[in-house]
Amino acid sequence: MPKAHREQWATRSGFLLAAIGSAVGLGNIWRFPYVAYESGGGAFLVPYLVALLTAGIPLLILSYTIGHRFRASPPVALRRLSRPAEAIGWWQVLISFFIAIYYAVIIAWAIRYAGFSIGQQWGAEPGPFFESTFVGITEAGDFGTYNIGVAVPLVAVWIIVLLLLGFGVRRGIEVANKIFMPLLLVLFGALVVRAVTLEGAGEGLDALFAPDWSALGDGSVWVAAYGQIFFSLSIGFGIMITYASYLRRKADLTGTALVAGFANSSFELLAGIGVFSALGFMAVQSGGEVQDVAAGGIGLAFVAFPQIISQMPAGDVFGVLFFVSLVVAGLSSLISIVQVVVGAVQDRFGVGRVPAVAVVGGATAVVSIALFPAGQGLILLDTIDHWINQYGIALASLVLVVVVAWALRSLPTLQRYTDTISSVPLRGWWVVTLGAITPVVLGYMMYDSLKAELSAPYEDYPQWFLNAAGWGVAGGVIVLSVLITAVLWKRDVGTAEDDLERERQESAAGQAAGEGDV
Repeated sequence: MPKAHREQWATRSGFLLAAIGSAVGLGNIWRFPYVAYESGGGAFLVPYLVALLTAGIPLLILSYTIGHRFRASPPVALRRLSRPAEAIGWWQVLISFFIAIYYAVIIAWAIRYAGFSIGQQWGAEPGPFFESTFVGITEAGDFGTYNIGVAVPLVAVWIIVLLLLGFGVRRGIEVANKIFMPLLLVLFGALVVRAVTLEGAGEGLDALFAPDWSALGDGSVWVAAYGQIFFSLSIGFGIMITYASYLRRKADLTGTALVAGFANSSFELLAGIGVFSALGFMAVQSGGEVQDVAAGGIGLAFVAFPQIISQMPAGDVFGVLFFVSLVVAGLSSLISIVQVVVGAVQDRFGVGRVPAVAVVGGATAVVSIALFPAGQGLILLDTIDHWINQYGIALASLVLVVVVAWALRSLPTLQRYTDTISSVPLRGWWVVTLGAITPVVLGYMMYDSLKAELSAPYEDYPQWFLNAAGWGVAGGVIVLSVLITAVLWKRDVGTAEDDLERERQESAAGQAAGEGDV
């Protein structure tokens, strides 16, 4: 199969900003603060840090190493590791596809709410406005009315994403993140500064950070910490394998993983400070307690925060800052998610970037635009997101770690490869964490989730709907990944050594022209 020139990051900082941009997304802003608050407050930082060091960063390094060593996106990279492992790669690609189709609509909502912030157009009751007036939510399985007010910004989101992807890794993704990440830091930094000066901010921060040390004896708190680290670092659905495959042959994998991991956690702490300062203000204004107004997820962004904005001085500015921050954080993550799907098709079928973006990215956009502006969009989003997170990302990563560490016993070989090009040697801790701690924790998370899942229908949605949109999606991606692998079993993908030799030649030509390695 003929191989086209493989794109590369222009600079190491470009790759690092893209990796951070992928990790820093909507979940950092609306998931971490509430999880920390519910899981022991300041004491939660202990299991959180343990989880970062024993699962988050080791998994980041594993993803970087597989992508960089085998010079390809997940299906091809894992096939080069072991032919049957290609199915795990397609599993990750399909997970990214389903995340992309619903993630984009949340960005579209944030775009509209940035406009609604001017004059607080949601009125006195933001909750009913969001669910009934704006989204037009219906019962599970009822398509409902197609909402043009959501569809138009959603189309704009997809145009931006596909255009940036069409420009490529260096001129599209890298340039976009060099703009998005500083912009996000400025916007959200300004928001946090404003939030901590509000009346009641101290009460909110006390509620978030006051440690409940007894929580450390609760196993669910440790599961929550590992779950937060796991889901917030963009590991388990192929992004970091894909991004690392575009690095040049000299790359500091461990150093980059450490910077990306701690940068992501730092932003989560910043988000916690901003969110709970605002919730403290809301509690004071309503005459209640922080626990009465604390919320997470979509309810925090589109119900609780509009209530805060309506009560605060210069609320219009605060609202625009908050929702534009959501848009920027969301776009940087969505670009990386869609790139997994596009890159897999490029690598596995040898097609060019523009055709891959047009066909694969375009198809993803069409599905997203067709389904999620409808009245059923919010319930469909909630269901797919729950199952893809619990039984897609986590389970796919568990299988990957077990296959690499236990079945193939490839961790020592991958460690030696990483140590030869990285500034921080891995030594034995990396093999121990991935070979023992991470699979045990992920396995327990699966058990814990399934136990809760089988005890009662999720959100009391009809069981037939959960079977179709939940179990059907989570199980369907597994079946489809195996079928794709079986169909492509005999199709050659070349070797990583072929790609490395080509890159050596390109690097030599680049250095002659005055370029350096990333």
